[in-house]
Amino acid sequence: MPRSRNKVPAHARHKKIIKQAKGFRNRSKNTFTNANSAVWKAGQYAYVGRKVKKRTFRSLWIQRINAAVRIHDDELTYSRFIDGLTKAGIEVDRKVMSDIAIREPEAFAALVKQAKAALA
Repeated sequence: MPRSRNKVPAHARHKKIIKQAKGFRNRSKNTFTNANSAVWKAGQYAYVGRKVKKRTFRSLWIQRINAAVRIHDDELTYSRFIDGLTKAGIEVDRKVMSDIAIREPEAFAALVKQAKAALA
């Protein structure tokens, strides 16, 4: 019985990696060994980047909320505002609150008012 060789599946696997390395520089895009390690590392960066993206957006929402709170009330800070909302029993996530602060300032002013009343 003739020996089975792994040419076709191996070639397909190599092609898949080379295709993923499209846009890389130098040998990283056309040599399988280099492309394989570069694609692997890029995958690690992408995985971490997806987590970091969530952190940076949350930070942005908090900055926007803080700025909007200070526009509506000079002595109220972000942390006191969140404390007031919690005591008032209002549960709105920061993404939505940031959006409300930008698009509907009157509604956000009402939130600020309720938070301030709950703190007093």
